[in-house]
Amino acid sequence: MKVLVVSPHPDDETLGCGATLLKHKKNGDKVFWLNVTSAGINSGYPRMFSKKRDQEIRKVCKAYKFDGHLNLNFPTKFLDQIPTSNLIDSFNSYINKIKPEKIFIPSKSDIHSDHKIVFSICHNFTKSFRYPFIKKILAYETLSETNFNFSNNDIFCPNIYEDVTNFFIKKMKIMKIYKSELKKHPFPRSVDSMKSLGILRGSQSGFKYSEAFELIKEIK
Repeated sequence: MKVLVVSPHPDDETLGCGATLLKHKKNGDKVFWLNVTSAGINSGYPRMFSKKRDQEIRKVCKAYKFDGHLNLNFPTKFLDQIPTSNLIDSFNSYINKIKPEKIFIPSKSDIHSDHKIVFSICHNFTKSFRYPFIKKILAYETLSETNFNFSNNDIFCPNIYEDVTNFFIKKMKIMKIYKSELKKHPFPRSVDSMKSLGILRGSQSGFKYSEAFELIKEIK
């Protein structure tokens, strides 16, 4: 099976479904990573920060042993200024190149505008007449983005749970590669928060640690 994770920013792939990706690799599946934005100088980040982030991304790719990785390098926080057609074309090019059967995407419930836009673009993948090779689409939750949307009409409601007990510790180790993104509790992206969410989802599904998803579409 070919599996693709789409992340608005580097670290979303790990926060959202990192342990599940490791499980796919362990099962012999090919796993690909499409990252949409980068913290470059065109987004207002210092050159040294951008350089360190690129190094972190290379380490993360090595840790997951991804079979392919593409960074679209759109500016972080400014996706709403990019023509939708440009985004769709960039996504389509990579999707049609690798032809994944299973895709992980951010949740529509995320508060960050970049996440919302990426979900909107990814929703095009539900069109079977254009992407007949895609059989399953799952939305993941991202700490600091998914759980801060307090609208009663748009909350993350998981209906798929993956037992990741044997892969959760490595997920947390990979997340530590993103040194600038992790902070101590009570910061949303902390080791404590990651562990707590894994335990909570595990308690909902009968596992020690679990990752939860919303099923967007499945074709059997």
